[in-house]
Amino acid sequence: MSSPAPEPASLYIAREPIFPRRVKGSFRTLKWWIMAVTLGIYYITPWLRWDRGPNLPDQAVLIDMANRRFFFFMIEIWPHEFYFVAGLLIMAGLGLFLFTSAAGRVWCGYACPQTVWTDLFILVERWVEGDRNARIRLHRQKWDGEKLRKRAAKWSLWFLIGLGTGGAWVFYFTDAPQLAVDLVTGNAHPIAYTTMLILTATTFAFGGFAREQICIYACPWPRIQAAMMDEDTITIAYRDWRGEPRGKQTVEGNGDCIDCMACVNVCPMGIDIRDGQQMACITCGLCIDACDDTMDKIGKPRGLVGYFALTDETRERAGKPPKSVWAHVFRPRTMMYTVLWAAVGVGLVVALFLRSPIDVSVTPVRNPLYVTLSDGTIRNTYDIRLRNKSGTDKWYWITLTGGSRFTVALEGEEGAKVLVPANETYQQRVYVEAPPGSEGATEERSEIRLWIANEDGTERVSHDTVFNGKDD
Repeated sequence: MSSPAPEPASLYIAREPIFPRRVKGSFRTLKWWIMAVTLGIYYITPWLRWDRGPNLPDQAVLIDMANRRFFFFMIEIWPHEFYFVAGLLIMAGLGLFLFTSAAGRVWCGYACPQTVWTDLFILVERWVEGDRNARIRLHRQKWDGEKLRKRAAKWSLWFLIGLGTGGAWVFYFTDAPQLAVDLVTGNAHPIAYTTMLILTATTFAFGGFAREQICIYACPWPRIQAAMMDEDTITIAYRDWRGEPRGKQTVEGNGDCIDCMACVNVCPMGIDIRDGQQMACITCGLCIDACDDTMDKIGKPRGLVGYFALTDETRERAGKPPKSVWAHVFRPRTMMYTVLWAAVGVGLVVALFLRSPIDVSVTPVRNPLYVTLSDGTIRNTYDIRLRNKSGTDKWYWITLTGGSRFTVALEGEEGAKVLVPANETYQQRVYVEAPPGSEGATEERSEIRLWIANEDGTERVSHDTVFNGKDD
């Protein structure tokens, strides 16, 4: 009787939960401060007020989808000005390239939302279940009253954090105080509840159960960062020429590393920095704090694990001092990113201050190109769209340059002015006429410029177009 065929080897292994140990140090303190600041900005910003006058929302930061506008304190962005948003995204990308080329994955280790919320979830987990050893024990423990009670408490706090995350997000899209009342009373739009539910679930799952997996498998940045880094990029590494061979300090010939595993036990990604650079490393610095603490205890100098570049490694192995931090930061690549980043920022600021409070688009009616009236006057028709971006209704005069050859008339209006409601786009049909026998009437094409100005002339824009005449 033949033996059964062996089962094929699985390409995937089950996730081993990681239980980082509590650590103290300068990098851990820095991460606490960044977490507090970033979470504070996220949760508090929707509640900030900004007086924009009548007929405009007073929420400082608001993505007004209904009226297709974005408010950021004194700045108001309209749909046709999406290039401002595109410019900010470009600046964010260049900034990420800059920081990565200078100091590795500092964004991932300190300010990435996945990192920030994971830190918060681990903090809650430590409060409820204890430090690393206690959490490992509870994980291996069979389900009983203690485990059920602690897990229920932890998951409840995680859920509340996720609910607060989703709740804060929807506040960015409508008036926060009113929406808060509507959410509590059940009068909010179903989209608000759906969005909160989705964000609550994703925050709960990503921060609680898929922590390092999001960074390794879902995020593309670990795979892109290699193109942003070079031998002068400062990143976290292990000075193996100083630490090896590992072992007890009482044994002659051993290095400074006593193989205490402190750097591994505090790592939120569960890696061993002594194995060299790894895709999973987010350069959070916690292994540096843990190793420095151990070095202090055994009377060895700090820095066995630390921030340095590959060029520093070759210099230190040769007994030379490492380069200064500024020599790594200010080099051609980082300076190029800085110049590009600044150029985009300056361009956005200039565009912001040069933009007009009036937007106008002129569309000539091409069918027919012109109309000959009974007295021989040649008429061209144009559809003008005026956008009043102020908070009050305004009258606008429509005139043109072209001398006495042309006159302007507005359909349905007496005179050459039109009332445009506040924060709205208004379409007006305009007739431009050339008297019979005039130069404008007899030329096939004439360049004209339409002007739109408010009553006191403080706001004025122009648009160039063409007048079609009767070329006999």
